Amino acid sequence: MKTLRNIVKIDKERCNGCGLCIPNCPEAVLKMINGKARLESETYCDGLGACIRACPRGAISTEEREADEFDEEAVKQRLAGITDARPHEHLYGNPPAGQKTQTEASSPTRPMQSALSNWPIQLMLVNPRAPFFQGMDLLLAADCVPFAYANFHQDFLKGKSIVMGCPKLDDTQLYEKKLIELFSQSSIRSVTVINMEVPCCYELHFLAQEAVKSSGKDVQLRNVTISIKGERMN
Repeated sequence: MKTLRNIVKIDKERCNGCGLCIPNCPEAVLKMINGKARLESETYCDGLGACIRACPRGAISTEEREADEFDEEAVKQRLAGITDARPHEHLYGNPPAGQKTQTEASSPTRPMQSALSNWPIQLMLVNPRAPFFQGMDLLLAADCVPFAYANFHQDFLKGKSIVMGCPKLDDTQLYEKKLIELFSQSSIRSVTVINMEVPCCYELHFLAQEAVKSSGKDVQLRNVTISIKGERMN
């Protein structure tokens, strides 16, 4: 039944898909759809706006309008089901019983060798004119990727120079400026952008695209996405 009450409102234009609101929703009613936060159901939203403070872009507010009545009992039952299922254990890396992790499955017989060929590696610290960028293939990686993907060195880093960063935590305008300078001042042959599947991480690929265009260089660009389970998605 519809009733006039307060309910959460999300501004699609302001929402950048960072996902910070989701763990801050007591009713667990927010979810990501096409890279934007959305209400899964009006019935589960109490309209108190506990998620508002978690949004760094001011995309969340409350409004008074006709909406489905809030069903507190249904919320309790739903949350109990989520807790029993314990989805986050698998989501953040603890596999179901009997399923081996990527590291366990590989079981290397000898220590893996580091494929790192340059230092520093943080995007904001590197010198765009450094000799280790000249004539090289570049790997632009999100900070979380090497921790999520077990064979990062062998599958992606080997034979490449690398720079790393986090578009969620750092200044993306400075990132783009540094990338433009890097592409302009060096003879980089190609760029592989490797990011996590979380929405905010995709901005790294967008920044690389814009920087290549602005640099005026003919640089081959490709993107690789890693799931939060540590699996390659493309």
